[in-house]
Amino acid sequence: MKTIVNRQIINQVIECSGLHTVGRATIREMVGIINAIELKTDVSFIRMEMGEPGLVPPKIGIQAEKAALKKEIVSQYPMIEGIASLKHEMSRFVKLFLDVTVAPKGCIPTNGNIQGGFASLFVACRRGEKNTTLFLDPGYPLYKQQLYVMGLPYKQFDVTNFRHEKLEEKLNAVCSSGQIGTIVYANPNNPAWICFTDRELEIIAQTANKYNIIIIEDLACIGMDFGKDISTPGQAPFQASVAKYTDNYILLFSASNMFSYAGQRIGCMVISDILYAGKFPGLTRFFPSDELGHAVVYGAMYALSAGVSHSAQHGFSAMLKAVNDGTLDFIRDLKTYENRSRKMKQIFLDNGFDLVYEHDADKPAMDGYYFCFSYPGFSGVELVEELLYYGISAISLFITGSERLEGVRACVSKVDTQKMKILESRLAKFNKHHSGNLADRTYKKY
Repeated sequence: MKTIVNRQIINQVIECSGLHTVGRATIREMVGIINAIELKTDVSFIRMEMGEPGLVPPKIGIQAEKAALKKEIVSQYPMIEGIASLKHEMSRFVKLFLDVTVAPKGCIPTNGNIQGGFASLFVACRRGEKNTTLFLDPGYPLYKQQLYVMGLPYKQFDVTNFRHEKLEEKLNAVCSSGQIGTIVYANPNNPAWICFTDRELEIIAQTANKYNIIIIEDLACIGMDFGKDISTPGQAPFQASVAKYTDNYILLFSASNMFSYAGQRIGCMVISDILYAGKFPGLTRFFPSDELGHAVVYGAMYALSAGVSHSAQHGFSAMLKAVNDGTLDFIRDLKTYENRSRKMKQIFLDNGFDLVYEHDADKPAMDGYYFCFSYPGFSGVELVEELLYYGISAISLFITGSERLEGVRACVSKVDTQKMKILESRLAKFNKHHSGNLADRTYKKY
């Protein structure tokens, strides 16, 4: 049977990649493989492997960067703790959209969430004897890779099996060992796109307080579940966050998804006032101070970079100010992803695929940036590789800590209306080559 892409070429690229199983490739490894295949063929892939924004960024950010560059700031090192305006606006943003008060001092710019996550783990796991991280999976696989690099242990479980009050029992069972010092998760979840309820966040917070655990909450996709409209500054509903229930938190924000600003590598970590000033004698083994905030800024961040780009900070600051002032609605444009997700899910279902993690506890999962799918008879690892021959790229749930090993994660950001038609055609061909008499499937939006 003739596929969209020549099998021999794909097999050659995979062999040259050195990967034993392409379906277990990391996100960036998959990006490299698809780039290599596209160079050797005339096929443009439907690219769903990487969460890369597909919208036009706000002009106000770019204009602010240009204005900053005209002041010749490029000759100066940025301060590691960040420019005053960004710290101020990030503090305002947290108050206006999370209803949480944090001082500008604890708002530290990062080169995206990846650096923020690394610095947070680098310090949080070195406070004392409890150096094990617990991941509420499925989750972004790079955080585990960071721990591999640091030589630090971790545990995980698929949190979709432990929702509501079951979460409390599971967390106590794992954390009572006394080994867990840090808990990491994203809200909304990447890749399952579930969202913790306020009660579940309260349970996580109570666990943190009980066992002296630091929570690292990844809010890269803040507001993008579209289950409630958080777009009006200072008015409920607010973004749900563990910060409402504990002071043992570090929040990670990113301009990449909020403002489609991925190329500038700018984000911000937000440390609670009490945690920032917290004293942990174990930190002096690695850092110049036993104060956690000082260790983060002048220990971890200083070791990782001589600061975050001046102009990117000015751009991020300007966009945050506009959002805080109510002159820029950052949620409005992001709803494009909701529409794409709904249409793409139906296309997959119409062509013999099933949805994975289609429910968020006791209700249907919302449409948004990511969704997961499967195909009868394939594991997720096998399906990722087979889809390559049809010009479609994604990643397997195997690398996310998921127990749904039949699943594959798709990001909707790069699939616009024109590419959606191509996706439909390619999935139809895939289904023709692989299906028997499969029952009709309909995606019901509740």
